[in-house]
Amino acid sequence: MQKISNVETLRPSKAVYGSDLMVEVLRELGIRYIALNPGASYRGLHDSLVNFGPSETPEMILCTHEEIAVALANGYARATGQPMATGLHNIVGLQHASMAIFNAWCDRTPILNLGGGGPQDVNHRRNTDWVHSALVQGNLVREFVKYDDQPSSIEAVPGALLRAYRVATTEPKGPVYVCLDTDVQEDRVASPMTVPDATLFQAPAPPAPNPEALRLAADLLAEADWPVIVAGEVGRNPKALPVLRELAEMLAAPVIDTDGRFAFPSTHPLNLTSVRVAALRETDVVLALDVPSLGTPLGPSVRERTAFQPAIGPETKVIHITMLDLERQSWVNDTMWLLPVAVPIAADTALALPQLIDLCRERLGSNSKRIDARRTRAQSMHAEARKKTESWIKQSWDQKPISLPRLYGEINSRVKGTSWALVHSHGRRWNETIELTEAEHGLGGGRGGGVGYGLPSSIGAALGFKGSGRLCVSVLGDGDFLMTSNALWTAARYRIPLLAVVFNNRSYYNDEEHQERMAVRRERPVENKGIGIHITDPEPDLAAMARALSVDGFGPITEPGELGAALDRAIEVVRGGKPAVVDVITQSR
Repeated sequence: MQKISNVETLRPSKAVYGSDLMVEVLRELGIRYIALNPGASYRGLHDSLVNFGPSETPEMILCTHEEIAVALANGYARATGQPMATGLHNIVGLQHASMAIFNAWCDRTPILNLGGGGPQDVNHRRNTDWVHSALVQGNLVREFVKYDDQPSSIEAVPGALLRAYRVATTEPKGPVYVCLDTDVQEDRVASPMTVPDATLFQAPAPPAPNPEALRLAADLLAEADWPVIVAGEVGRNPKALPVLRELAEMLAAPVIDTDGRFAFPSTHPLNLTSVRVAALRETDVVLALDVPSLGTPLGPSVRERTAFQPAIGPETKVIHITMLDLERQSWVNDTMWLLPVAVPIAADTALALPQLIDLCRERLGSNSKRIDARRTRAQSMHAEARKKTESWIKQSWDQKPISLPRLYGEINSRVKGTSWALVHSHGRRWNETIELTEAEHGLGGGRGGGVGYGLPSSIGAALGFKGSGRLCVSVLGDGDFLMTSNALWTAARYRIPLLAVVFNNRSYYNDEEHQERMAVRRERPVENKGIGIHITDPEPDLAAMARALSVDGFGPITEPGELGAALDRAIEVVRGGKPAVVDVITQSR
């Protein structure tokens, strides 16, 4: 048995320079990749990654922009559950990366962001070092990272990296930032160093629920007439998904997902997401699970600048099991509205749900008739909603421009029954038109609303699935694609297989809808709503852009009947281990 002591769990370092020690710690932490755009402020770290133990991890993933590097790391972590590192060139690279770091903060995604800086000893600075160094550099992103540090000596490096990794991977997870001074990177190691055992600095085990609170939750659910389960980011831990399904089926409780991570099969007869408002109208108890903002699933379908109107009644009791209450941040309140919660429980859902099932089973007793009646009602609502969806799909199938149901329907017919992953989605009602049955069928993400997130995060997710045999599919808006289209070079360079389908309505359409509302409200011409918003005159050739970056590009596809064949050709490319882009000219939504 291994003894836990500082002496016996340290191994001698082979580092010659400070940056060698940094790489040793990254290897000890199991960091497999570091996404970066090269920069002089971490030239020491770069050299160590290449020449100190060559062919070992972390493998460098070269990106054409720091925002792409961090977004790629975001997608990778959401696909694998494991953080990767990024390399960010002093304050300019950090500013480029800041939007993607903010997205990762809103997504609660662990990323170990490493930045070069300084040197803080001004006697060692070159001309550009002065304008590329800050004190303290982490101030730039401190409001939207979980932790930042700037170790000032070689001896302080292991502790800084170990603590940063631990904080990033502790629930609620999130990005961290460590600034590595150039002097610390480039100085020689003057005395023998050791590399700590990373297993002694790992994140703490997640907490189980408070027993009394969980008993109260079970009482409410067992006695409820129409309980509804709202599933948020439960899929971050796939082990919780079968248990969630078991609970829903035992209670015959309708389930509503929040359009984020996959949580519940879209084909399941208890899934009432598409009729959310009707399902919530008569609920007396809501069980929310890892919902970042309760006001989104429990609010109205259309929100404008008016007072919040909940979709549930004032007597409805809300139970919320989540770890999100344990985080504190005030720069951006992305949890949105503050809703009353009758039973708040700070716990890991994967630990809480099995215990909740046992308690509910004890309390349900002989209520089988009531549960059967509830099941029949929920299944009827699901079936009726499905009929309306099928009618919508049939009606719009041959429409031109190509409709959303046609685009997702063609994808669905090709992935159904195979091993695949939907690493990014775009559009409204997309989850009604494609069958989602397992955790990989929806990675969610992008809660920060930053345009340009989709493509690089999809590439990162596809990197995480590389070699698994899963076909990775990403559906992107054209505006999103244009902002970070050069991320395709990275996909081509590292042969990352990804099917990127561009939902190309040739507009920043979200803002077009806002301009229409403003025009109606102010009694101004609605027909001007696309000025300054349409991506036309000229229309960019997105498939040609892909080909210019050595990625196979297909399209623009304008005829509904040609879409399937184009997808088949692209999928063949992806199955062969390379990325492909299909540009589809679509309706607005």
